[in-house]
Amino acid sequence: MEYVQERIATLHEFGGTAGRDGNLARAAADAVAETAVVVPMTAREHENPAAERVLSELESLDPAPAAVFVPVRADADEIGPFRNWLESFSLPIRVLWCNAPRVDALLADAGLDGEFGKGRDVWLALGPAADAGEYVVVHDADARSYEAGHVPRLLAPLTMDYAFSKGYYARVEDGRLYGRLFRLFYAPLVRALADRHDAPILDYLRAFRYPLAGEFAATAALARRLRAPRAWGLEVGTLGDAFDAAGFDGAAQVDLGRHEHDHRAVAGETGLEGMSREVAGELLRVVEERGVDPDYETLRERYLAAGDRLIEQYRADAAFNGLAYDPAAERDQLARYAGSIAPPDPDRRLPPWTDAPVTPEAIVSATLAVRNA
Repeated sequence: MEYVQERIATLHEFGGTAGRDGNLARAAADAVAETAVVVPMTAREHENPAAERVLSELESLDPAPAAVFVPVRADADEIGPFRNWLESFSLPIRVLWCNAPRVDALLADAGLDGEFGKGRDVWLALGPAADAGEYVVVHDADARSYEAGHVPRLLAPLTMDYAFSKGYYARVEDGRLYGRLFRLFYAPLVRALADRHDAPILDYLRAFRYPLAGEFAATAALARRLRAPRAWGLEVGTLGDAFDAAGFDGAAQVDLGRHEHDHRAVAGETGLEGMSREVAGELLRVVEERGVDPDYETLRERYLAAGDRLIEQYRADAAFNGLAYDPAAERDQLARYAGSIAPPDPDRRLPPWTDAPVTPEAIVSATLAVRNA
């Protein structure tokens, strides 16, 4: 057990009643009724056991959330059965078909057409969610260890006047360390940048214990200010905007215990290697916009050196805990991810809902039109 505070407020799990008992827990539980929950899904989540667990756990919340938005990316022949399955749960479910033709046309008319991805899906739900509740909670649907208590735990800091809250957790499963993209890409890259640059944004990015976690909560006002990278850079982009909107004093992180998630392969565009390109582009954009001027000629080399030092630390930690560990395989991942380090591509982020040329009502209407067609 440890109780170290970072530059942001860190709410630890000190015992079985942490976040579950006392006045703060009651205030957080009451806040659920004023909260819109966003759970993005793709076709692979349809009747998936992990997604089923997430929704079943949400059913047990008392009081129930104000709304549960499920932005779904699925083909036309899949969305009907998917919607029926989602609406079979005793929840105030609002399904948004993210790639519905009328949604695509609406965004194209507004000049917001472009590639699909998780960030775009979540963005479509953020506007309607911010209108539906005082708070917005976002989390993934692939956690096999998900508990309904994660929602009030993420809300607890918001009831204490923080504006942004992010979950963190251990990724230790099957006798080995996971969280590979964070451990072997994000952490050494941010360390390499921080070793060369003294910038508050880098202190902020390092303060979060699991910055690539998909679980966060925000006030509706802050949620409307988030610009969304269209794909896998969403989590890093969210931290950049939270830095501007909430800063160190308005942000917190909450211990959610140990999570078991689905695991991706390393190689390929759909694996961690492809995800690292999205994360790198957004991370480097975030720091450049806030005054950091990376030396790209040396950054890859410095990243590899930082990663090599971390691998030695991970090796020691794994040995101490009796975990299987393969330093050579970890260094192979470092080499793969190093190719992602390059100046960011042109900015393709979606705008904050405060400045969006479409309304949340229009997004919801376009989705409802699909149901009634």
